Amino acid sequence: MIRNASTGNGSELTWFKSSYSDSSNGHDCVEVATTPHTVHVRDSKNVPGPLFTVAPGAWSDFVTYAAKH
Repeated sequence: MIRNASTGNGSELTWFKSSYSDSSNGHDCVEVATTPHTVHVRDSKNVPGPLFTVAPGAWSDFVTYAAKH
């Protein structure tokens, strides 16, 4: 995992919200933006807040693990 604070605010990225987020009740959780070499993750309730990045392989491993548990 690459734990860097964002050097920008992430506005230049295209963000996708988790399909498990329920925006009708204000319970949004995670948004993800991908680039060829990184996956950016942020809290959808705190868009201007910090974000972190991980390598695509690490994100894929995490999603596979999370789907099983």
